[in-house]
Amino acid sequence: MRTTYLTIAGRIRQELTEITQVVERVQQIWQLYTSTQPRGNEFLVDATALNLHSFYAGIERLLEVIADRIDREKPMGSAWHRELLQQMTADIPGVRPAVLSPETRTRLDRYRGFRHVVRNVYSFSLDVEQIVPLVRHLHAVDAQIQRELSQFADWLEQAAGAE
Repeated sequence: MRTTYLTIAGRIRQELTEITQVVERVQQIWQLYTSTQPRGNEFLVDATALNLHSFYAGIERLLEVIADRIDREKPMGSAWHRELLQQMTADIPGVRPAVLSPETRTRLDRYRGFRHVVRNVYSFSLDVEQIVPLVRHLHAVDAQIQRELSQFADWLEQAAGAE
């Protein structure tokens, strides 16, 4: 387990760095979109949506690794994405502490839902009004994710050292 825990902790830290880069890209693209007059460069909306999708996808990849390699149980079925978020808020005695707080799960669920939209509609059909709150809250949600996943990586490293 020691190597597994250390490997996952390293991966979490690496992905968090990449997630930060995605958040910065979203902010830069959105700033360009909102400063363009008249507002008409819809390609910037597409780029924002793609990066919001990447933000959530990066987080979900990490949660899947935790479910697969630590919990040894990944949700299945049509609602597995939502169930994965729920699973990560559970403290599993003898296995691991909760990875995410319920508040973070709730906030991430909005990005999960948007990820579904991006994957299932044509980009020219995206609703800018759906994107606005996601961009507005992105830094706060990212800060929560960075804090909670870093704490979990710390726990993994401590648990590996205790073996």
